[in-house]
Parts: sequence; structure tokens; C-alpha cells
Amino acid sequence: MLKTNSGYGVVLRVELPKRPGMLGKVLSVIGRAGGSMGAIDIVGFKGGCVIRDIEASVADLDTAKLIVAAVRRIKDITVLNVADRTLLIHQGGKIGLKSRVPLKTREDLAIVYTPGVARVAMAIYEQPERVYELTMKKNSVALITDGTAVLGLGDIGPAAALPVMEGKALLFKEFAGIDAFPLCVKTRKMERLIKVVKCIAPGFGAISLETISSPHCFEVERRLKQMLDIPVFHDNQHGTAAVVLAGLINALKVVGKRMEDIRIVVCGLGAAGIATIKLLYHTGARQIIGCDRAGILFRGRRKNMNPFKKEIAGLTNPEGIRGGIGHALKGADVFIGVSEAKAVDVADIRKMAGDAIVFVLANPVPEIMPEEIEPYVRIIATGRPDYENQMSDILCFPGLFRGVFDCRAREINQEMMVAAAGAIASCVVPEELMEQNIVPSVFNRRVPETVAHAVAEAAIRTGVGTREHQYAMFD
Repeated sequence: MLKTNSGYGVVLRVELPKRPGMLGKVLSVIGRAGGSMGAIDIVGFKGGCVIRDIEASVADLDTAKLIVAAVRRIKDITVLNVADRTLLIHQGGKIGLKSRVPLKTREDLAIVYTPGVARVAMAIYEQPERVYELTMKKNSVALITDGTAVLGLGDIGPAAALPVMEGKALLFKEFAGIDAFPLCVKTRKMERLIKVVKCIAPGFGAISLETISSPHCFEVERRLKQMLDIPVFHDNQHGTAAVVLAGLINALKVVGKRMEDIRIVVCGLGAAGIATIKLLYHTGARQIIGCDRAGILFRGRRKNMNPFKKEIAGLTNPEGIRGGIGHALKGADVFIGVSEAKAVDVADIRKMAGDAIVFVLANPVPEIMPEEIEPYVRIIATGRPDYENQMSDILCFPGLFRGVFDCRAREINQEMMVAAAGAIASCVVPEELMEQNIVPSVFNRRVPETVAHAVAEAAIRTGVGTREHQYAMFD
């Protein structure tokens, strides 16, 4: 298993006497305390001292504190400042607006703004479809959140969700050339959130719902799809489901099993879990068992239910099994965790069938740590970058939306999601496919291109997109 740091790091600004060996002494102390050295820069001088910024990567924040304390104890060394590297990177935000046209003369101003822009506005008024031609609409997505289900952090509110949304906007631009705008809505009421999105929709080519808590997220998506004439997509549901399907397609090739024959246990019946079950069922899986805090989902269960779980109960658990996660995992071929830390233990996993496939995708701490189950399963995947087989929605959403925009799809359907999953899986070529490599790297630049083409073709094939509007960005 690959185990590195998960983005933790400190930058120490230290004042050292200009004597041989002083820098080496500091670096040795950092290394012994558990740090991995990064950049070392001279930032100034003071008397007989040199001031340096020393960057160190660490496994966690506790290790960072140990490093700082150890350096402070070094004789003749003064620690002037300590900064969290991650917070430094986020200073001032991660994204900004950039002009696409020059503005150097009065003539430029007259064209891009008044009076010239009036002609453009009237052209759209007379022919509304020209908004795609004459504005940013054809390449822009609104990232909508109320901050009620942020990553592994939960209900932290819209302001705290903003850096996450900024990060996602950056990924849209970096991987697919799409302009994404984070819109964090301060409301606790579903009806108000729906109304806000409906009102701002004319300025965007698509809506991506983000980090909205279950079960409200299902109703918000359903209602907006009915109201709007542009695609509406909830990434926490469908992006996760597509990447899970991609990983499972390749994992089954490795272990020599078929989708229609395997028994799958999905732990977590929120947005990601329910969408994953629906997509797997759509692709032929029939022996699926869903589990949540109330145990196994079955027809007629009353505890911890909602209309969406009731629907899933009708598709899953054909044998009517009851009990906890341990009962569900007896003889199971696949475990998909989209729940929380410590949802299963080693004894549960050991009940699975031979050549077991385990996806533990809770972040930042998975349902069970890979090290604990490595001897007992064939394939392990997580949602983290410090282990092999990182199942990240970055593999899906940039290429998916690129494909949607390229053929101006009116909606995003299941066939397009299946196409996205197949495209992701295909980016792991046969000679590279193995237990430790069932999904491509998030930095594999072929992935968004491949996904975009596959999604556009699926949209055209199912009648929700057209070749007439294909922009072929990657050609």
C-alpha cells in the first residue's frame, strides 16, 4: 500500500546564526520528528543571522506540532513564524475572473460595453437561442450548495463550504476548460433553495448541485430537472456512482467475475449510496443489499426510512435478508462503503467470498483502514490520494460536463453516466490493469477527453444532444 501525507504541511520561518551546520541541525531535528523536507528558501538577513523559510510535509497536525516544538528547543535558533501550508495556498481564494477580450482603447470599451453591447443584447432578445453563441452560457456551470453536507465535514454552512466550491471550480477549469461559479446559498429551506437556483439559471449552461444533505438533495434535483431547460446534475450522487461503476468494471476483469453474477453490499444510503445502487442495477447487477445505521434495507422496513430508501428497497435484497452489516457481507463479492469511519470491522470483511473487492470511500477516514483488511481481500480502493486506486469524482465531472456542453445536451441521463463510467474504465489499458490499478490517475489528461467524447455520443444516441452544436474542444 502506498502511504504518504494527505496534504498536511508547515512552513517554519527561522532565524539561524551564519555558522556551518546550523541548517543541517534544523533539518535533522525535523526529520527525526517525522517531517519530510520540502522547499528551503532564504528570505532575509538580520545581523549575523540568516532568515529561512523551511517547508515540511507531515502525516497529520499532531506531527506538525511535534516538529515545531522540537525546532524551538534547538539552541541559538529562533522560530519567527509558523504557517499551515494549506491555509497559505488558500489565502485570497483559489480562483478569479479573467477577461477574454482586450480592453485598451475607447473603441474596445464601446464594443464590449455601451453602446455596442446593446446590439448583442437585442440580438438575444430577438433570437433567445443566440445566448449560447454570444455569451458565456455555453461553457459555464453554476456550483450550487447550501453547505449542509460538505465532504466529510457535514453541515458546516455555506460560508465554510466556499473553499470547497472554489476548489471544484478550479478543477473544472483545469481539466475541462469550463468556467464554474461557486454559489453558496444561505438558506435552510428546500423551497427557497429551489427558487434561488431557478432564478439564476438563465445565466448558466448547466447546474451542478453540490454538498446538499440527503434526502433533500433528491427532491431538489428532481424538481429543478422539471423546471429548467438546462442539465441539472448532483455530483455527490451521480459522479460518485459513475466512478464506482468504472472501478467495478475493471475490478471484475481482474478477478474474473461478471456483474450479473456477483453479490454487492452498499453501506450508506445517502446521496452517493442510493445513486450507486440505481446505476449498478441499471447495468445488470441484481444481487444488491443496502445497509445504513438501521441495518439491512428490506421491503417493509419502517425504521430510518424515507421515500427514496423505500424505492431502493424494491430493487434490492431479493432474499429478504435482515440484520446488520455482518449478515449482509456473508458470501458477498463486493463491498462498497459510502458511509462513515469504522462502519465495518475485519471480522465482517473476512465473511466475504474469495477474491473480494472492497471500496471504502468515506473521507477523510474510510469505513475500515486498508492495512487492516489487505491480507483478506483481492482489491481495495479508497477515496484518498495516499492509497492506490483512488476513486475520485474528479475522474468524472470535468469530462462529463465537457461532453454535455459539446453537444448541448438538454439533460444528463443514465446512459450518459454509464458511458462516462465505461470511458473512465477504458483509460486503464489492459497491460496496466491489475489489483493496484483499476482506475486511472486523476492527473491522466486522457480521462476528461475520453469521457467527454463518450458522454456526447451517448447524449446524441439517446436524443438529448445534437451533433450540430459539437465544439470538439479536445480535437
